[in-house]
Amino acid sequence: MTTRRIAVVSAGLSQPSSTRLLADRLTEAVVRRLRDESIDGEPIDVQVDVIELRDYAQDVTNNLITGFASPRLDQAIEKVTTADGLIAVTPIFTTSYSGLFKSFIDVLDPQSLTDMSVLIGATGGTERHSLALDYAMRPLFSYLHTTVVPTAVYAASSDWGAVDADSSASGQPSLAGRIERAAGELAALIRDSDRSSRVVDPFALPAGFSPVGGYGAQ
Repeated sequence: MTTRRIAVVSAGLSQPSSTRLLADRLTEAVVRRLRDESIDGEPIDVQVDVIELRDYAQDVTNNLITGFASPRLDQAIEKVTTADGLIAVTPIFTTSYSGLFKSFIDVLDPQSLTDMSVLIGATGGTERHSLALDYAMRPLFSYLHTTVVPTAVYAASSDWGAVDADSSASGQPSLAGRIERAAGELAALIRDSDRSSRVVDPFALPAGFSPVGGYGAQ
């Protein structure tokens, strides 16, 4: 059985949280898609690590001040940076991602997510903020050299009361439809991912490193 690991980062502040609810629905859809797939005839076992950022708020702040991560934050960072795929969901505050979400991203090594497959999602009170996914979150993860799936999922307050049909009355995909489409895109990338080819530690020496004929040899 082939194993694929998904890290889920939820930046919701309230409890219960619509941000966590969206993260859970995206995760369930991706896991279901992956378990319906196989690699070389072998079924896929999916492991999920959920990072609820509200539980790490003080650790993240201390890391920004001191430059050192606490053991529990270090474990969370490792789960994110070594996963085969990432689902990142944040509430939208003042037209952009939350400060807690950005602070967590800031404590990551800028190269630690290189080539990571990412599904981005966001929640907010009104549909007007949905563009924040494309002008704020997508550029952020592009800067980190990740592979962001084409479909980003935004859930406004009105989406949660809508009937989960494939299409809304306006002819646009409903929340359920957007979740399924994005999940399919991420599942396809995770299925074909090769974690060993990703650069997790940018300071690690290459295999067979030698000072002779290597770095420093001019």
